[in-house]
Amino acid sequence: MDSLFIDSLLEDLKNPEQTVRDQATRKIWRIWFQQKGVHGLSMIERSQKLMDSGEIAQAEALLTELINDQPDFAEAWNRRAFLYYTTGEYSKSLRDCRMVIQINPVHFGALHGLGLCYVAMGEYVEAIRAFHRALEIQPYSQVNQKLILECTFRLN
Repeated sequence: MDSLFIDSLLEDLKNPEQTVRDQATRKIWRIWFQQKGVHGLSMIERSQKLMDSGEIAQAEALLTELINDQPDFAEAWNRRAFLYYTTGEYSKSLRDCRMVIQINPVHFGALHGLGLCYVAMGEYVEAIRAFHRALEIQPYSQVNQKLILECTFRLN
């Protein structure tokens, strides 16, 4: 990955113009999904099709295989974290989100996912912390701003 290009895209996420931010977001996601080339991308796409058809165990197995083959593929960890979140396995999802962030500290999707897991577990202070970290990368993210307000309300 070209770190100067990524850094430029990350700066674009802070641009006041929504079109610039949206374009940067799409490019960043594309880079993350394509990080390991055609094989990694096709495995992620296959796992998504399995999830969409309700074959959760097979999707999990496929993502776990991908993670075992390419443990530094942050998006594989992120996709499995999403799978765990959608099946209510929040502790597993948290673990995978943390792995994504360890590999890719600016992964705003994993930071958002971390916050969502904490919300689901009723850990609002931790959720607020995660959403704030995501906002450091994507300051205009209205969903994270809204979730911080909701979590703050639940604390009172």
